[in-house]
Amino acid sequence: MTEPQHKIYGTTPFDGDVARRGYALNRMCYSFNEEANRKAFLADEEAYMEKYGLNDQQKAAIRSRQVLELLDAGGNAYYLAKFAGIFGLDMQDIGAQQTGMTKEEFKARLVSYNDL
Repeated sequence: MTEPQHKIYGTTPFDGDVARRGYALNRMCYSFNEEANRKAFLADEEAYMEKYGLNDQQKAAIRSRQVLELLDAGGNAYYLAKFAGIFGLDMQDIGAQQTGMTKEEFKARLVSYNDL
């Protein structure tokens, strides 16, 4: 994997190497566009992950439900939102996880940006 030219503290840049590494995870998350696939995942998560060929790191990240682990495993925020939606989570829930805040704190921070 090549090093990104610019490092930004607390971020996981999504570049070509990460896209290749996360392909199976993102492909699985994309499948959640269809209700039947969401139901199949909920019925047997382990079998569903096997079906898409997730590696051990990706499986552990899915089991943890932690966004930062999913990003580190090659997940793309767009596709991870489809996974989070299965559990009734929205982008504010994901943003809160990424920043280590509660959802209420994260929402308050977003509102404060409107005051600038």
